[in-house]
Amino acid sequence: MQTKTKRDAQLEQNKREKPMSVLAKVALIGFIGGVFWSFLAYCAYFFHFTEVAPNFILQPWAVGDWKNGALGQTIAILFIGIVSVVAAFVYYAFFKNRQGIWPGVAFGIGLWVLVFYVLNPIFPQLKAVPQLERNTVVTMVCFYILYGVFIGYSISFEVTEMRRQKQADVVK
Repeated sequence: MQTKTKRDAQLEQNKREKPMSVLAKVALIGFIGGVFWSFLAYCAYFFHFTEVAPNFILQPWAVGDWKNGALGQTIAILFIGIVSVVAAFVYYAFFKNRQGIWPGVAFGIGLWVLVFYVLNPIFPQLKAVPQLERNTVVTMVCFYILYGVFIGYSISFEVTEMRRQKQADVVK
């Protein structure tokens, strides 16, 4: 009977995977959030809800017309996913213990202000906010808020789960 138990424990189906670290989860949340929400922003651009396409992030650095086509949009979406990892770590550093929707909303609005007011001179294709159409402003603010809520809820959930797991391990 002992050998059967040892043999069962050695089977791959009975082994537990080592859980991903919280920092790895934060990076993954940031990347997925950036790709997902920038893809939806591209869809909004495609259907003329906004005049700002994801490829605006490539304008200061990339040379050539390729950045205005499908390849440029795809690379921009992936690049926003990478930049979003940094944003997720910023959220993790400052707001990880905050619960609820409002920290995510504030984070999203803060990112929108950062991009559309503070970093606006870096992006030549991006008009100043007063020059943008009302639909563009409303759509982009909503996308940034939804992105912030996604990042906020996901990170605070992972932090809460990590604490719950540690407490459960201590009780055992």
